[in-house]
Parts: sequence; C-alpha cells; structure tokens
Amino acid sequence: MVGTLDIALDKVAQSRISEFDENNIQFAKVYSDHMFEAHYRNGHWEDMVIKPYGDLSISPANTTLHYGQSIFEGLKAYKADNGDILVFRPQANAQRMIKSAERMCIPAVSEEMFMSTLNELLKIDSDWVPSKPGTSLYIRPITFGLDPFIGIRPSDEYMFLIFTSPVGGYYSEPISVKVETHYTRAAPGGVGAAKTAGNYAAALYPALQAQKSGYSQLIWTDGLTHEYVEESGTMNIAFIIDDTLVTAPTSDTILHGITRDSVLTLAQDLGINVEERRLSVKELIEGLNSGRVKEAFGIGTAATIAPIKLIGHEGSDYDLPSIDNWEFAPKILKALDEIKTGKVEDKFNWVYRVR
Repeated sequence: MVGTLDIALDKVAQSRISEFDENNIQFAKVYSDHMFEAHYRNGHWEDMVIKPYGDLSISPANTTLHYGQSIFEGLKAYKADNGDILVFRPQANAQRMIKSAERMCIPAVSEEMFMSTLNELLKIDSDWVPSKPGTSLYIRPITFGLDPFIGIRPSDEYMFLIFTSPVGGYYSEPISVKVETHYTRAAPGGVGAAKTAGNYAAALYPALQAQKSGYSQLIWTDGLTHEYVEESGTMNIAFIIDDTLVTAPTSDTILHGITRDSVLTLAQDLGINVEERRLSVKELIEGLNSGRVKEAFGIGTAATIAPIKLIGHEGSDYDLPSIDNWEFAPKILKALDEIKTGKVEDKFNWVYRVR
C-alpha cells in the first residue's frame, strides 16, 4: 500500500533519467519513469498501481477509439529552490475533471483519489522535475472508456492514468493569430466547457489552415454568429483595452481555464480593472486601429501567458504594440512564476507541496 489508498508499486529496474537533458528540453518529447493506472469496474475504481511508463494494450473495438469518450487535464509541477516539489492548483484540476466526467458520462475520479495518486507519483519521480527557470514537469491525467464494444453508449469500464513529462516553454516567442469566422470550436449546448478529446480534434483542420497562411494559432469566435471573441487556439484569451483587462465570460462554449482564473484574481489583487464580457470582433479591430488595444495574450497551462504580436482578420493584419512596451502581461507572468516556484508568499493557497 502507498499513501492512504491501496496502490501497488512496481518500480523501474533502471531509471531513464540519464536520457533527459535539462539544457535541451522540448515540450512533451520525453516521459518520466512511471505512470499511475487504475481501472473502473463494477461501480468502483480498483487495481491501482504505479508502474513503469509504457504502451497500453487495448481492443481494436475500444469504445474511445470509435466514439471519443475521453477526458483529460493538464497541470504542472515545479522545483523550489530548497528542492521541494510544488504543484500549481491541482485541486482545481481535480474539480474540473469531475465536471468534465459528468458531461461525458464518465465515472468521476474523486478529488481525494486524484490528489493522493498524484502525490505518490510525483514523490517517486521527483528527480524528473527540472529546476532551470522556465521549466516544469507537465502532468497529464486522463480517463477514457475501455469497453470492446461497437455501439454508441457510455462504456461500462474505464481506465484512469497519470503520466508526466519534463517541459520547457510552449512558445519561444510572441505569436501571430487569425480570427476564425468560418469554423467553430464549440457550439451552445455542446461540450466546449469539458476538457474532452473531441474538442481538440475538431480544432486541428482550421488551425492547420491558419498555419499554412503564416499564423501560429486562431482566435475562435462564437459558433452562432462569429461576431464575438471566445478563445485562442487551445487557450483562453485576454486583452488590455485602455486600462482594462477584458476577457470573455466562461460558458458552455468556453473552457473554465484555471490559469485564466488565476490571472483575473491577480489582476484584481493588483488593482487592475477587469471586465468579463463579450468582446465583438468589430470592437477588437476598431481597438487595434485606434491603439486602444495595448496587449493581447493567450492564457493556459502549457504556455501560461502567450503574448500575441499580430492579429489577422479578413485578409488584413493588425500589429500589437511591441512587447517591450507592455506592462500587464509581463507583470502577471512574473507574479505567477514566483508563486508557482515558491519565491513569494502564496496568499491565495494555490500551491500544493508534495509530501
């Protein structure tokens, strides 16, 4: 037994840590020694084990392969100067995963199970948490249906996994984005607020078309009219308009981002005006033309803050002011990084210390 749950432990005979070069980290190209695995059968989670990271064996008729019954999360662990392992807001990820599970008809992993298994896995693979500035250990929990059944219904059996990967920055420089006015990421009444695989699959084609046109990512607009800004690529998005932080309110078409919530909380704590409201594409373009839009940035776990240098719309490109002149985004990024790595007081109680 490991921790408070009945978790078996099957440690690797030889660590692969020597394959990992902390001075040359690519995002999610190398995976840590171990992963956590559990199975849902007969109404409860069982067969919990921390085992060597490796491939899975599933039936070709696996329900998730055919019908996409899958949810996941993304969060990060950091190494403090004293060597402690710090995880940023994991309880919030656990709670969001429970909500995604409900929407996708998947039995939820309790917050207690999520936190206990995460803690034990990170204790065992603590050496994989990099320590250089700008690096972290990316954590991917995922739950998916297991039934070997070609039929559209919720699966009876499920697998829950947590595996990890040391990572550097997701974007190395400010990005250019295109306002998408044809394709839709999520529609009202759909699964846009769930962190489920199908949302990301649906985004691949339009994102690829944008990349072929020279843009890094998209700004998604609402699925009904394409008149209002919603998200950017796989991130929430925010703007500094005059002296106010403006971002779309979360809904059933916009993911309830944990980093987004953290940014809004910090902004309010710093005395910055915050407006969660619908922002029309028309207002955005007018603001870019008039110089009222001072900053634009994506907000998410992978990138934390992804500065946007250019926005394309209907064949025209609009440059943002040079990031060297930005005030808000660099300040918030610095504040978040200092909290995540334990360099300042965590007055919001966001950081979980592995023990």
